[in-house]
Amino acid sequence: MKPIRVGLLGLGVVGSGVWTVLAQNGGEIARRAGRRIEVAAVAVRNVAKARALVGADVRVVTDGMALAHDPDIDIVVELMGGDTLARECMLAAIANGKHIVTANKALLALHGNEIFAAAQRRGVMVAFEAAVAGGIPIIKAIREGLTANRIQWVAGIINGTTNFILSEMRQRGLPFETVLAEAQQLGYAEADPTFDIEGVDAAHKLTLLASLAFGVPVQFDKATTEGISHLASEDIVHAERLGYRIKLLGITRHRPEGIELRVHPTLIPADCLLANVEGAMNAVLVRGDAVGLSMYYGQGAGSLPTASAVVADLVDVARLQAADPEHRVPHLAFQPESVVDIPILPMSEVRSSYYLRLRVDDRPGVLADLARILSQSQISVGSMFQQPHGEHQADIIFLTHEAREGDVDTALQAMQALSFVRSGVTRLRVESLN
Repeated sequence: MKPIRVGLLGLGVVGSGVWTVLAQNGGEIARRAGRRIEVAAVAVRNVAKARALVGADVRVVTDGMALAHDPDIDIVVELMGGDTLARECMLAAIANGKHIVTANKALLALHGNEIFAAAQRRGVMVAFEAAVAGGIPIIKAIREGLTANRIQWVAGIINGTTNFILSEMRQRGLPFETVLAEAQQLGYAEADPTFDIEGVDAAHKLTLLASLAFGVPVQFDKATTEGISHLASEDIVHAERLGYRIKLLGITRHRPEGIELRVHPTLIPADCLLANVEGAMNAVLVRGDAVGLSMYYGQGAGSLPTASAVVADLVDVARLQAADPEHRVPHLAFQPESVVDIPILPMSEVRSSYYLRLRVDDRPGVLADLARILSQSQISVGSMFQQPHGEHQADIIFLTHEAREGDVDTALQAMQALSFVRSGVTRLRVESLN
C-alpha cells in the first residue's frame, strides 16, 4: 500500500523527535497503521541543519506554505509554534484537503474554533494529542476512553516548569527567584518564562481539556489565570504544616450555573495523588460520573515524549483517512452540532475554600476584628493559627470553609484597610479534589 506522506513544519525539539521516532520505530508503526508513514518534506529556517538530520532523500524548504499546497503531502504536521504563520499554514493545508497534526496548544486555544470548523467543512482531521501534557494520552482518554461518562471535573498539573519550581521550593526551602534561575540553567524554563510562571501555558491546555470534557467551544479569553511568581517560601512551609502542598493547577468543573475555567496555585492535601507529582512531571485527574476518579501521569514535555504523541496521532489519521468523515471521532469529542455555549463562570462566582495569610500588630482585639469581617462576608473559618514575627507582630493564617470568591474579595479589601494590618493579604485557593 502507498505510504502516508508527511510534511513537517518545524524541525526543532519536537520535530527532530518525530523524525527520530519514525526512523527508529518505523516498522512497528507501519504494522499498527497498516501502511508506512514517511516524512517527504520539511519546512525550516536553517536548511543546512535540517539536511544534516534528514539526509538527501527528504525535500527541505524554507516556506511552510509550500507544504500546505504540495499535492504529494497527505498530512501536515505543524510543530513550528506561534499563532500567526502557523494558523495561515494550517488553514491553507486544510483548504487543500490535508489532515493536520499539531502540538500547538496556543494556536488551538486562540483559534481552535475557526480551525476545527474549517476542518469539519473540508472533511479532514485535526489531531492534537501532543498539545496537552506531552506524552500523556489525556486527549484520547477524555475524547474516547471516557465517552460513556458525564465528566464532572478535570484538574491537572499541566506545566512541568512550574511544578519543578514548586517542588524545589518545597524540598530545598529556596525562594522563587533562585529556583527559577536554576530551572532556566537546566533548560526547564525559557529565557522569558512568562507564559509558564504566570499560568498562560497551563490555561491554553486547560481550555482544550474543558472543551473536550464538556462539549463547549474553545474559550481561552474567559479563563482565569494566576501564576506562581508571587508565591513566598513561607506559604509553602505553612501549607506543609497544615497538611497541604501547593501546586499550580488547571481546574475546570461543570456546575449547574456554568463552567469553571481557572489556573492558579492551589493547596491540595498532601496525601492526594496530585500532591505527590514532583519535578517536571505532569498529571491530570478526571472525575466521571460512571468511572469515578482516574489519573493520567507522565512526562509533559521533551523531544521524544511529545513526539510519541505526535506519531500516535499520525497513526490514527493513517487508520481513519479513508473513513467517512461523519463516522470519525469528532475533534472536540462531541458532534459539532451538539457543542453548546455553556457560560464560563467569572471568578467572582467560583466557590472554593481559602488559605489567607496576613501580618498584623500583635495586640488584643485583632482576631476579633478579623473574625467579624469574615463573618460579615459569609465566610466560615475552618481553622486558624498564629506565627510570631518579631516582638510586636504576628502572621495569622486562616483556612476557610467553601466560600464565594466575590465574598472573599470583599473581605480582603476590608481587612487590608485595617490600621493594624502590616502587609497585603495572601490568598490561595484550597481544593480537596474529592
